[in-house]
Amino acid sequence: MNSRQRVNLALQHKEADRVPLDLGGTTVSGMHVSTVYRLRQALGLDTPGTPVKVIEPFQMLGEIKPDLITALGIDVVMLAGSGTAFGFKLEGWKEWTSFDGTPTLVPEGFNTIPDPEGDLLMYPEGDRSAPPSGRMPRGGFYFDVIVRQPPIEESKLKVEDNVEEYSLISDAELEHFTREGERLYTETDKALVLNLGPLALGNIARVPGPGLKHPKGIRDIEEWYISLTTRRELIYRVFEAQTEINLANLKKIHRAVGNRVTAAYLTGTDFGAQNGPIIAPKTYRELFLPFHKQINDWVHKNTAWKTFIHSCGSVFDLIGDFIAAGFDILNPVQSSAAKMDPLELKKKFGDRMTFWGGGVDTQRTLPFGSPDDVRGEVRERLKLLGPGGGFVFNAVHNVQALVPVANVLAMYETALKFGRYPL
Repeated sequence: MNSRQRVNLALQHKEADRVPLDLGGTTVSGMHVSTVYRLRQALGLDTPGTPVKVIEPFQMLGEIKPDLITALGIDVVMLAGSGTAFGFKLEGWKEWTSFDGTPTLVPEGFNTIPDPEGDLLMYPEGDRSAPPSGRMPRGGFYFDVIVRQPPIEESKLKVEDNVEEYSLISDAELEHFTREGERLYTETDKALVLNLGPLALGNIARVPGPGLKHPKGIRDIEEWYISLTTRRELIYRVFEAQTEINLANLKKIHRAVGNRVTAAYLTGTDFGAQNGPIIAPKTYRELFLPFHKQINDWVHKNTAWKTFIHSCGSVFDLIGDFIAAGFDILNPVQSSAAKMDPLELKKKFGDRMTFWGGGVDTQRTLPFGSPDDVRGEVRERLKLLGPGGGFVFNAVHNVQALVPVANVLAMYETALKFGRYPL
């Protein structure tokens, strides 16, 4: 059984030969570049000082190359666009060293300069003449979005202002998807995950417009969340306009990649906090669900793709609505949040939702536990989430910087050894 078959069976809620594994299949199931570097060194894949590409500058995710995929037994690969959240392309690679000394390669648009406190500032489209849109604190590991909210005049708020970053996909970008989709499908036996996270509605990492030089509309994070209640009609019309563009782009992308794709990551909007949902289920049903359903319905009617929603935090009270909206896959399955017990999730939703993640807690166990702690938790999660299929193993969200390499190795070695059916 090859990787593509293995993942397809899991998504059909059937048991394959083993639980499939992910690392780097999406921008929410990857690994910080410094940890990728140390992992590659530990596995003897590189000589000391060999740089690792930063393939997602916002979260500073490292490239998961084929040799690392093979070494860890990974079953999925990422099919993504050529751009970044900061509006520049993944091209023109140049050397750059992180605060912790990790040698990396970054795109030519990665034009950071330090401010007086030593923080690194990032610029939209790599243009230093524009106000900075991202900040990496001195000694930090990734960027925070800088809010650049213009003064709000209620009478002048327009739908178009919050749709500025949504546009019809270019012919050049479609050619990129066609070329990369064909290459990954023919040169590997891995399941392809189409990353369309930038199409998400209300993704708070994207709302401030980090790729725009002078964003207009509602761009402050607090103001945005308040607007879900106080300006609901406007937000509804914003989502309506964004969805129209998204559907047009989905049609074009499907023509480019066809059914080479196994799953499509459609939204990274977080709906959960540590102790419960950020918004009321009623708000999700009235404001988000109609558009999520419209997109999922189109995908399921016109493609063979399974659809993937990423939402951190405690979303137990929303999972039924995610299913009603048509999503097939939930990530990252944050088991450390309230009501996110893996046994209860599997019991209530496991026949209708594939859990992609939840393999080990990244808040405590993976960064601070021992390798034995990691092994024990991984074995437990395999037994709880794996039976009957409907489970793709991954840590809860991206593996962060400073995680001990011994723990990362323990995680994947255990998943491979004990993830074979019957569990």
